[in-house]
Amino acid sequence: QVQLVESGGGLVRAGGSLRLSCAASGSVSSINAMGWYRQAPGKQRELVAMIRSGESTNYADSVKGRFTISRDVTKNTVYLHMNSLKPEDTAVYYCKAEIGVIATVDYWGQGTQVTVSS
Repeated sequence: QVQLVESGGGLVRAGGSLRLSCAASGSVSSINAMGWYRQAPGKQRELVAMIRSGESTNYADSVKGRFTISRDVTKNTVYLHMNSLKPEDTAVYYCKAEIGVIATVDYWGQGTQVTVSS
């Protein structure tokens, strides 16, 4: 099985920065993509950013130019560098890994809270 452990959430003022980390362990020999989703109270979970094998990335329009996703393949770890944070970025951030060779299985972390005060 696969375990995803997130860290780096917290409370920050608007305009500040945070870095989230997500380390994957277990059966992680075929990671196709890793990334981040977020869910604010009363809203659906939404994509923030994903990075795929080959280093292609995609971002939600709301975070383009402010957030950067990166990964360390030697550590099976993905990072989300968040700059110029806004109150509307407040949410629980979940790490996601898409793993598999023939069939892809999605794995999720437990979530980490990011709160941006105005």
